[in-house]
Amino acid sequence: MRGLTNYELAVRLRNGDLDAFNTLYWKYHAALYLNVIKLTKDAGLTEDIVQEVFITLWEKRSGIMEDQSIAGWLFTVSYHKSVDALKRKFKEASVIKLFVVPQEESENADLSDAQINILNKALEQLSPQKSKVFTLCKIEGKSYEQASVQLNISKHTVKEYLSEAVKSVKVYLHNHPELKTSMVVVLLIKQLVPFFYF
Repeated sequence: MRGLTNYELAVRLRNGDLDAFNTLYWKYHAALYLNVIKLTKDAGLTEDIVQEVFITLWEKRSGIMEDQSIAGWLFTVSYHKSVDALKRKFKEASVIKLFVVPQEESENADLSDAQINILNKALEQLSPQKSKVFTLCKIEGKSYEQASVQLNISKHTVKEYLSEAVKSVKVYLHNHPELKTSMVVVLLIKQLVPFFYF
């Protein structure tokens, strides 16, 4: 199918032609890989993203227009998937740091299951609306504006709820002596709410 134009390949792809898909895969795989790895600097992650892009192409093939630039579509999707993957990677690293305290700062730095449960319970004490704001802004990484649109409340209200939620979490943690080291509390607050200072 090498002699086919992108227009012809797009038509065949829309009709579920696997050969057309394979042709597009081998035509753009290398270029996508080189583009994505510039962003991720991680070969394994890059290959995963490229595979996801082509899976998405196959799953959404019926929505591809014959006159649409498939190359443009592939590069746009790969960019967004790369950004999403990097955000997830950053959040995972933040979560790991949250529960790791340098040994020289505390003899009892490791968190027990009981302590982790207390941290979770601190978040459960929030009202439903404050919990949603906290989750959207501090766990999912959404902006105040995105959270306000999703929850249908003002940006000012989002900021207010988030500030109150942070204070509630801090008070709850300080009221539980099971957290033997204050460093754990400090790390929790700093990792989840880096823009607030106490």
